[in-house]
Amino acid sequence: MDSESTGARITITGIAEIVLNVRDMAASLAFYRDLLGLAVISPPAMTSPIFLKAGMATAELPAMIVLVQLPSGAPAFTKPRPLHHLALALPAAGFDLAERVLTHAGYAVRGGKHPVLPSRTMYVDDPDGNEVELIAADVS
Repeated sequence: MDSESTGARITITGIAEIVLNVRDMAASLAFYRDLLGLAVISPPAMTSPIFLKAGMATAELPAMIVLVQLPSGAPAFTKPRPLHHLALALPAAGFDLAERVLTHAGYAVRGGKHPVLPSRTMYVDDPDGNEVELIAADVS
């Protein structure tokens, strides 16, 4: 049954989780928790998966990045990878600081331009090669 025949429509209110397979949990936590400032919300005893809060998806549910440790013998990632990139929102006032922090930490920050939104964007690869876009509203 489709929405045209029932008249019903699904309403999505936000993205609740993006789940990433990682090879080195410590390196991924250093990137997502320590550099990007996402808060770990999973219990301390839970070592994989690790849930990190990335703002709010709805008033009741956090938006989350979830890191799942791959087993040591897992095959290498192949290109092109299924995930093109993920984007995380920054406050406009924090954009330049984020760029400096990432550069100082040794990450190669790439500029970009969003094709639709008036915004400032930059791209960086996480420790597993996932492209992460950081985007802020252009308030100039």
